[in-house]
Amino acid sequence: MTALKTRIAGLIAASGPISVADYMALCLFDPSDGYYTTREPFGAEGDFTTAPEVSQMFGELVAVWLYAVWQASGRPTGATLAEIGPGRGTLMKDVLRVLSRLDAAFVASVSVALVETSPRLREVQKQTLADRNVRIDWHHTVATLPNAPLFIVGNELFDAIPTRQFVKLGAAWHERAVGLDEAGDLAFVAGPATVGSALLPADAATAPEGAIFEFAPARSGTMEAISEHIAASGGAGLFFDYGHLTSGIGDTLQALRKHHYDDVLAHPGEADLTSHVDFAALAMAARAHGLDAQLATQGEFLLAMGLLERAGKLGADADATGREKIRGEVERLAGPDAMGKLFKVLGVAPRGTRFPFPAVS
Repeated sequence: MTALKTRIAGLIAASGPISVADYMALCLFDPSDGYYTTREPFGAEGDFTTAPEVSQMFGELVAVWLYAVWQASGRPTGATLAEIGPGRGTLMKDVLRVLSRLDAAFVASVSVALVETSPRLREVQKQTLADRNVRIDWHHTVATLPNAPLFIVGNELFDAIPTRQFVKLGAAWHERAVGLDEAGDLAFVAGPATVGSALLPADAATAPEGAIFEFAPARSGTMEAISEHIAASGGAGLFFDYGHLTSGIGDTLQALRKHHYDDVLAHPGEADLTSHVDFAALAMAARAHGLDAQLATQGEFLLAMGLLERAGKLGADADATGREKIRGEVERLAGPDAMGKLFKVLGVAPRGTRFPFPAVS
């Protein structure tokens, strides 16, 4: 039993079951034993690999998009170039490298910011970006970013923001919680709180007994904060994550430990806990602030931005082994059986901004 699991069990024994959202928050962000506060989870030596770690091409195409939407926004001066949830800093490193080549004056004119809550990851990011030769400011929240046009990117951010879950029991949907079984081990239980029908998706009425509905107001709140900033000051945002384009019923809560799926309740603090992102809800939050919100799969987006062309250019200067590696990276990023279909993309900007984005197939 992990140290955090012992503490969570003690908390439940003393005060009763806790919501799935509170359980996720403890597992991921507990100051002493939380997953993101005690380890470096990214890459082959960690528990999972994100798209920027798969290939430099991902960050390069994100940079091209950011530069294009900055131009479409009227090339505003004094803008903020930001990443929220920047991991090891690999994506921002690639973005800055490409933008410096595209337009060094643009990079010199913007302020670069990273929104990161983990002190440990901040230190990793500082090491990754030490050779970029630009000033970088760190922020705990979007709220403290400068009042300036904001061009922001987030990759695998929303999946780690805690979600609430509700389980169908009879005609009602009760909040799913984490309690203790007869042996004193962690177990899922149904709590007394229920959710109103206005929040349920269309297929809730025909869902079977025991079905799960996930509702993540904290994710929508984060999207609203970003959207409010862009609506007030201008800019645009681009967000990648695994999830679904339409709201629906289903249990997507999962744990990942050493690149393998794990029992969600087995190793609190030692496994990454996530759930699929409801991109329809995020788009709704952006549109509520007057923004245009476009959705696509990651594969559609990267191919539209020139992934194959970039791969061909890199492959022209590589040997056979190098070309095979690049082919594998393309497949992993955009292939329908890899990240291409599972991962979705949300692009947002003030209405009337013509930013590059593929139509959903």
